[in-house]
Amino acid sequence: MSATRVLVLNSGSSSVKYQLLDMRDDSRLAVGLVERIGEETSRLKHTPLTTGESRETNGPIADHDAALKAVAGELARDGLGLDSPELAAIGHRVVHGGRSFTEPTVVDDAVLAEIERLIPVAPLHNPANLTGIRTARALRPDLPQVAVFDTAFHTTMPESAARYAIDVKTADEFRIRRYGFHGTSHAYVSRATAKLLGRAPQDVNVIVLHLGNGASASAVEKGRCVDTSMGLTPLEGLVMGTRSGDLDPAVIFHLMRVGGMSTDEIDTLLNKKSGLIGLCGDNDMREIRRRVDEGDERARLAFDIYIHRLKKYIGAYYAVLGRVDAVAFTAGVGENAAPVREAAVAGLEALGLAVDGELNAVRSDEPRLISPEGARVAVAVVPTDEELEIAHQTYALVRNGNT
Repeated sequence: MSATRVLVLNSGSSSVKYQLLDMRDDSRLAVGLVERIGEETSRLKHTPLTTGESRETNGPIADHDAALKAVAGELARDGLGLDSPELAAIGHRVVHGGRSFTEPTVVDDAVLAEIERLIPVAPLHNPANLTGIRTARALRPDLPQVAVFDTAFHTTMPESAARYAIDVKTADEFRIRRYGFHGTSHAYVSRATAKLLGRAPQDVNVIVLHLGNGASASAVEKGRCVDTSMGLTPLEGLVMGTRSGDLDPAVIFHLMRVGGMSTDEIDTLLNKKSGLIGLCGDNDMREIRRRVDEGDERARLAFDIYIHRLKKYIGAYYAVLGRVDAVAFTAGVGENAAPVREAAVAGLEALGLAVDGELNAVRSDEPRLISPEGARVAVAVVPTDEELEIAHQTYALVRNGNT
């Protein structure tokens, strides 16, 4: 096909992130962010990478429709408008695809209806994702709109990993199972790790640790996910910036019966007031490490709990995989917090895991090994690129004529 550009849209509840890429060489033509949609203090920051000079617009942007029209206007100023014949498709990040969507999918009315049906299991994300798709369809009804699902990479998990040990009839009726999230990141990083090792993805077993404000781990066997830490929602698993991660379910009953808390109050507590911010009042790992270095005991305890949970998942996924070729750290904390990487594998030398202090201290935007030369298991830092992954999946679908 002659059209080689893909616009990637990530629509949040009050924001839109976007990138325009040329798939001939994976180059970025423009990037931008619209934030605080619906407020008087809305902001659009747009950077055409042909010049690298950002433009910023401040002022009220009423809704996602207005936001995407503003984005289209900024792109048009650079000769990159949505009406360009070089635009092949628009790729959309969709958080929850349930069991229905196991791969990128061209959007039609039936697909929209199914994404809407999944709102109860992704109430914070799927509505915003839907709004972005609908607005983009209205702006370019002739252009393929492709949904790329966070959950899709994890649909290869065996039932033994995906099912919870609850009544099967109840689980099936209410679609309760482990879906997993951050799938585009885990897919990208697992393949990039194999490339870093000079091997094919189907020859490599990787534990991927996506550590940002949201955090998840995955066990990837020969290019396929066989387990992941997030579950029905992104609340399960690792300690996160504001989410509790793994928790005895009876804590919820206790808070209802003894604490008199409502379900909404508990939901807010576990999703927005727990994790690192609940433990020490900060969810920025840089600030927590600064406090640790100054002798702050609350920050030290929060860091230790974070690492303890992380180490448990490394060990668990080592057992699930049987053979591990690499452990890959990615996302904001994973890529930038050397103390986290060092602490996470400390004491795991018997499993072949170790980091080289000098290599671990290096700051770089490139994939790199931080394990000692000759280590049995490679430890890597692999910057994630979810937008590029979405663009690749979108372009592959439309290029092959599946529209």
